[in-house]
Amino acid sequence: MGEPDRLSDYRRKRDFGVTPEPAAGTPSAPDGDLPRFVVQEHHARRLHWDLRLEHEGALASWAVPKGIPPDPKRNGLAVRTEDHPLEYLDFHGEIPEGSYGAGTMTIWDRGVYEVHKWRDVEVMVTLHGERVQGRYVLFHTRGKDWMIHRMDPPQDPDREPMPESLAPMLARSGDLPADQSGWGFEVKWDGVRAIGFCEGGRLRLTSRSGRDITAQYPEVRGIAEALGAREAVLDGEIVAFGEGGLPSFQVLQKRMHVAGERQVARLAKSSPVAYVVFDLLWLDGHSLMDEPYEARRAALLELGLRGSNWQVPGHHVGDGDALLAASKAQGLEGIVAKRLDCPYTPGRRSNGWIKVKNVHRTSLVVGGWLPGEGGRTGRLGALCVGFMEDGGLRYAGRVGTGYTESELLRLGRLLDPLARDTSPFSGRQPPRNARHVEPRLVCEVEFVEWTATRTLRAPSYKGIRDDVEPEDVVFDPGA
Repeated sequence: MGEPDRLSDYRRKRDFGVTPEPAAGTPSAPDGDLPRFVVQEHHARRLHWDLRLEHEGALASWAVPKGIPPDPKRNGLAVRTEDHPLEYLDFHGEIPEGSYGAGTMTIWDRGVYEVHKWRDVEVMVTLHGERVQGRYVLFHTRGKDWMIHRMDPPQDPDREPMPESLAPMLARSGDLPADQSGWGFEVKWDGVRAIGFCEGGRLRLTSRSGRDITAQYPEVRGIAEALGAREAVLDGEIVAFGEGGLPSFQVLQKRMHVAGERQVARLAKSSPVAYVVFDLLWLDGHSLMDEPYEARRAALLELGLRGSNWQVPGHHVGDGDALLAASKAQGLEGIVAKRLDCPYTPGRRSNGWIKVKNVHRTSLVVGGWLPGEGGRTGRLGALCVGFMEDGGLRYAGRVGTGYTESELLRLGRLLDPLARDTSPFSGRQPPRNARHVEPRLVCEVEFVEWTATRTLRAPSYKGIRDDVEPEDVVFDPGA
């Protein structure tokens, strides 16, 4: 019997009259003393990288979903695929829709390698590539699944692991700086804060409170694929747009509280959001948080992140008055002033970031509600809200406008299980007919001003915030 045809699976899966991939030719000997390898970045149904090692006249191949691991602390899945012909060492191009492996394929790295061990269940090699150098082992786990592990220290001796979590830096409310030459100015987006962890073409999103919100916004996941093999931690906001293309927190409410996969998928089409990225905190093994805002911004712009559901908006150095006036004319919430030399201080409210608002907005804790009258008889009429101070909840007024019929019903369902007999407020109290609840919900309120007694004047309800914890809500005189 002759030698088995190692390329029969490769031929069977492809129509060479359609795909530009090379047809399997006659196996040839290596050109040099060492066998060759290639790593191809494959934007197929899911982004992955294909590692191919020249071996016995063909290319032994593995699909590596998160790319070649740069650090021995992290192993990666590697799925054994069919052997490929040697001509594939130079292949790059577009595999047409409907073909096996449809998508764009580019050469990410190539070079030669040394073989230390080659068994059916274990392959140990040292790669000498244009990007990757070092010893790796591939070992079989089950079925077609293998793992790939870097045995050498990281190529970059100063490489730091990506942080598991980060609390976003916060801005204080205030006026525009007197001397604006040392400040950058950005539009203030009416959304919810989100930290994006991008690794191996996969995105993980966390809210301001650290909750994983990745599944709620599937349409923004492509930003990690756009980064390819680059690893980054981003800061930005999830934003929905309403009438006239303006950011709308109320439209975003449709998405914030939905968990069912089918409903999320449906809303991603009917009420899509965008990930508006304005800061870069970590890149390819290095924290940028000690770098000044100006340097972080420049590095972010160099990434070229622009997609259908993600963007990096512009910023302006100096002349904040002009941007504030333009934002007001367009009906936007306001702007944020950021000192050019300001580092990123996670979880802290900094004087280096100042939010300057065209309208007064603040987050407040719900401590009760008042029964409605007239058309709202038997339902919620107003929320009783407050802020945390000296270890207690201080009453800040009632919010009786801004509700849709559907939101009144939803609030009723949220408040019913939180009912309690005693008031959660300390000091000044809401009206006697108020129904008390556990102070676990946070709402967003727009209002005219704070009175001398720190009570809201003419407040209007904008929505429930599940990205803010009640204990973080304090009095903000500049809101």
